[in-house]
Amino acid sequence: MKVVIFCGGLGMRLREYSESIPKPMVPVGYRPILWHLMRYYAHFGHKEFILCLGYKADCIKKYFLDYDETVSNDFVMSAGGKKVDLLASDIQDWQITFVDTGMSSNIGQRLKLVQRYVEDDEMFLANYSDGLSDLPLPEMIRRFQREPLAVASFAAVAPTSSFSLVQVEDGGRVRSIRHIRDTGVRINGGFFILRNQIFDYMNDREELVEEPFRRLAADRKLLAHVYDGFWACMDTFREKQLLEDMYTRGQVPWEVWKPRLNHQRATA
Repeated sequence: MKVVIFCGGLGMRLREYSESIPKPMVPVGYRPILWHLMRYYAHFGHKEFILCLGYKADCIKKYFLDYDETVSNDFVMSAGGKKVDLLASDIQDWQITFVDTGMSSNIGQRLKLVQRYVEDDEMFLANYSDGLSDLPLPEMIRRFQREPLAVASFAAVAPTSSFSLVQVEDGGRVRSIRHIRDTGVRINGGFFILRNQIFDYMNDREELVEEPFRRLAADRKLLAHVYDGFWACMDTFREKQLLEDMYTRGQVPWEVWKPRLNHQRATA
């Protein structure tokens, strides 16, 4: 299936990086988070990507145009460095479509602007480009395929926030206070499966998960794939540092393409 990735946002809460590079190009280790996400999809056989570009689109284009496979692959160098033979390849069999979807477009608008690239596909995948997971994608797809009337599905994950939820009575007296993770609340993890009928539920200028998803929920055509495994987003500088620390320690559960980290259920 094709994978639509939304890469055009400003990333205002990552200003330490976003003033010079777009959010999807913020590195985790020696590769940008966008690469880690695309590598995840490619591991499961989904290697046709549609990048919805916007802010600093040229940085993303140049990165792939100048891509150096030796950075993340073993290779043999000979002839004093004049000859390099790769022992493995990252993106040789990827197809990437780069589409300018505007500086200020929301996710729904960006999706509408690439509709022509997926209109002949029964279903396709989509992602926000700022979250990593070891989600067993084939399992999520199989469950979605068993629901032929469903139009959309998203990964429903536990929030990673440290906030607490407070119930307040009239007058300001606190009735209860609970950590958000203890409430059973789920959030949208940004991993989507969409049937082409999604465009029938979208009007101009609407955000994808607001009005269209509410209409789907009302029609009982929206699925949540509950997942309690690893999921982390990179929405703030603190979250970027947490991912970087995990990478430095070798704790990289999202790298499902590495044999030592593969989960049997993810490749079944």
